[in-house]
Amino acid sequence: MSLSRRPPALLAAPLLALALLLTGCSSGTAPEKTPVGVPGQGAAGPQSDAASALRSSPSPAPAPSPAEIPDLGPETLAQIPAEARQAFVVTGEEADSYRSSAVLYGRADPAQGWKPVAGPWPAHNGMEGWTDHHMAGDRRSPKGVYTLTDAGGRLPDPGALLPYDEHPRFAVDGEGFFGEPLEGSFDYVVAINYNREEGVSPLNRTRPLGPERGGGIWIHVDHGGPTQGCVSLPEERVEELLRTLDPEMNPVIVMGDAESLRR
Repeated sequence: MSLSRRPPALLAAPLLALALLLTGCSSGTAPEKTPVGVPGQGAAGPQSDAASALRSSPSPAPAPSPAEIPDLGPETLAQIPAEARQAFVVTGEEADSYRSSAVLYGRADPAQGWKPVAGPWPAHNGMEGWTDHHMAGDRRSPKGVYTLTDAGGRLPDPGALLPYDEHPRFAVDGEGFFGEPLEGSFDYVVAINYNREEGVSPLNRTRPLGPERGGGIWIHVDHGGPTQGCVSLPEERVEELLRTLDPEMNPVIVMGDAESLRR
């Protein structure tokens, strides 16, 4: 209603001001201005600046974190060198078990992280399981992360990308722990760089930590039973590994029992 229709009075203006102060934005008064684009305040016109703001693309979602290798804990992951782009993960069933499984992971694009490349494959490890402190003759495989730089075998090179040493000295005979024949176990091998020099044949017997700490820990052809400390795979899988491990991708092996690898 219009105030101009009321009779003038000396006290009318002061009383009206007082009433407005007491009631705020009540019926009959103009609403306060609302910031443009606030929900619940009506739609903006199609040509307005507010409509343009509402039609603008939302902020892009943050990029997902690069994928990590499953079932590896922070301590284990921290041991994998930043330059490594292939990781052969051998996971033992239990700390004292000689049965394992193996999966090869790659990260051709570090921004996307690790992806499985091959496996899982059945594998064997040391007869007595795993150890943090391998010693010669303890029949346990050393836990840890080790580089893979050298390969060889009794048979001709099957197309290995790593340097390959074909030599008759890789021949082996005798029996394993369960009486299984060992012949052919070293037809193909990949040296695990535990207590050895890199860049030489797997047959090299140099032991930087001393002979008492063991050595000659290899990935080799499975003979159907536990090993002295090596990791063994079916022959066709060792061949596949030899044709896949690429020195330009700085491959490593991550090995140990499942509980230890989750640390």
